[in-house]
Amino acid sequence: MLDGFINNINVDEHILNAIKEDITSEDVTTMAIMKEKQQGEVQLICKEDGILAGLSVFRRTFELLGTIEMQTSYKDGDEVKKGEVIASIRGDIRVLLSGERTALNYLQRMSGIASFTHELVEELKGTKTTLLDTRKTTPGMRVFEKYAVKVGGGTNHRFNLSDGVLIKDNHIGAAGSITAAVKACKAYAPFVRKIEVEVENLDMAQEALEAGADIIMLDNMDLETMKQAVVLIGDRAQTECSGNVNKEHLKAIAAAGVDYVSCGALTHSAPILDFSLKHLKHI
Repeated sequence: MLDGFINNINVDEHILNAIKEDITSEDVTTMAIMKEKQQGEVQLICKEDGILAGLSVFRRTFELLGTIEMQTSYKDGDEVKKGEVIASIRGDIRVLLSGERTALNYLQRMSGIASFTHELVEELKGTKTTLLDTRKTTPGMRVFEKYAVKVGGGTNHRFNLSDGVLIKDNHIGAAGSITAAVKACKAYAPFVRKIEVEVENLDMAQEALEAGADIIMLDNMDLETMKQAVVLIGDRAQTECSGNVNKEHLKAIAAAGVDYVSCGALTHSAPILDFSLKHLKHI
């Protein structure tokens, strides 16, 4: 059974595709060495300090290959330290060997995102600004990567193009103007959907306000222009900062008064958190 956010989504297809990518017909090395079923046990060891995410996906990867038992006292969101034994996994040694890399790939990637997100969330503590992710995710990994952002304390922006209205520069170009784009979206989208508009300067922000945007994304603005935009918008719409956001600038962005800051780096540039499977033994 998968837990938390992952429990609500059928992820088996994604995991099976990853397994099939790694095993197209057979695991030649493992089958050559282990011709018969033999029970074994291996330990999952943390190699860096960070935030754990993806433990249920790690376990599920092995379960899709065979029956296993995993013993752990950890859960997603826990702080882990270098050298800690996170879990012990028992099962057919062939399953443990064949699933090792794929399972670790998920755990390392997701824990890395959760750890990086946690760092940035800490920078925003004490401010009114909420950290958001983006759709800049690895193809086929969005459900896992956005879950990891949540584990790290971040907030998910729209999950996909069906989730909400976000009028970007090319949409404005296609419609002819911000006003025309907002009008078209208000007429087409369900009444309950908020309308977000991406703007690059104060004139665009003013037009978005007058058109009735609910959220105005201040894209790639310098800090001074961002502050002026926040004053201009006031409480007539919510504000989101986007574009080249990094840890060093977060406090200054929050001080400008924006409601949200979206950061693509959470999912496209977070380094992995390293784990390994060690001490395999027959039982």
